[in-house]
Amino acid sequence: MIIASLSADEQRFAETATEQMITLLPLGDSITEGGGGGGGNYRHELDRLLKDAGHSFAFVGPKTDGNGLSHAGYSGWNSSKIRDQIAGVYKQYPADIVLLHMGHNHFSEHDPVPLIIHNTNTILDTIFGINPTATILVARVIPAGKLPKYNYIPKLNRQLAQLCKERQFNLTHRVFLVDQEAGFDWTTDTVADKVH
Repeated sequence: MIIASLSADEQRFAETATEQMITLLPLGDSITEGGGGGGGNYRHELDRLLKDAGHSFAFVGPKTDGNGLSHAGYSGWNSSKIRDQIAGVYKQYPADIVLLHMGHNHFSEHDPVPLIIHNTNTILDTIFGINPTATILVARVIPAGKLPKYNYIPKLNRQLAQLCKERQFNLTHRVFLVDQEAGFDWTTDTVADKVH
């Protein structure tokens, strides 16, 4: 069933998603990787929601968590390290949908937002250069209480929203902003490190 308010591209994507197996590549840092045994990340809830909705899909990536869900989440990697590795990772796992959540592992005193935005654009260009029909969901980064190290995250999330808006307006590629920031409260939703 197609919702009338969807754009023509979104309708075609929805039709494709109901007809064939869709592959998803979760890409990012430790927020994507999750904790020991495969817990502490969004993949498991997403897996449940997609199964409940009757979708045919598979998570792909070079790593597999304790629950058998594959991913490309790398604890400790910043956006530059992810940028430097994305071509090799995506050539090996050219997923239909990339779930990109990155931006941690930088430091406020370095004013990292311009670099992270540059790296995000490079990652998008690299993926689309390999697979022009990919869909990339760019997440607004979850907030952290590890301050002042992560004071830059609110500014980063504003810039990520602008980046996605500009790319949607100027390009034919499918780039969508996902708001993982809203409703996330680090005082209750993280472990003792105030980040994860």
